[in-house]
Amino acid sequence: MARISPLPTSELGPLNAVLETMIANNGYAPNSIPTMARVPGLAPAFGEMAKVVLANPKLPVGLSSMVAHIASTTAGCRYCSAHSAHNAEHAGVSAEKLADLWLWETSEHFDEAERSALRLAFHGASVPNTVTDELIDDMREHFDDDQIAGVVAVISLFGFLNRWNDTMATDLEDKPNEFAEAVLRPQGWK
Repeated sequence: MARISPLPTSELGPLNAVLETMIANNGYAPNSIPTMARVPGLAPAFGEMAKVVLANPKLPVGLSSMVAHIASTTAGCRYCSAHSAHNAEHAGVSAEKLADLWLWETSEHFDEAERSALRLAFHGASVPNTVTDELIDDMREHFDDDQIAGVVAVISLFGFLNRWNDTMATDLEDKPNEFAEAVLRPQGWK
């Protein structure tokens, strides 16, 4: 149960239109946004930043979603790991990749570029100062500096979300919860 209740829709004003778009696109509205609305200006500012980070034309949406998933799961955020895996499926990531997300280093379903990005997500989300020059050099074999910055932006965005949602104990919506139960539970998701 959420530690702080989301604001009711009657108090969300223009955010209701944003949530309606999210419902149209994803089939649900994230509970985190109406809770963020308790801090004046936070929800719209977060929404703008999330749009920039997640709609980065230099990174495939599926890769961004997998990076978000590895970062969120590394941080222990059940809410964001369910959302990011659901988003990866929505972006066209194959069922085989979703089933092997935590086997990215050895699974035949991942190429070297994806392995490099997911490795950076793991290290950047666990303890950022464990990111080494060697990890960045490995990224440079597959990505340019703009793309590397984009991957770090995804890790950082989800660092905020992981802390927000775990601290608030944000209630997971039905649609991502059902997806996580079906797809992530066999991988140890709780």
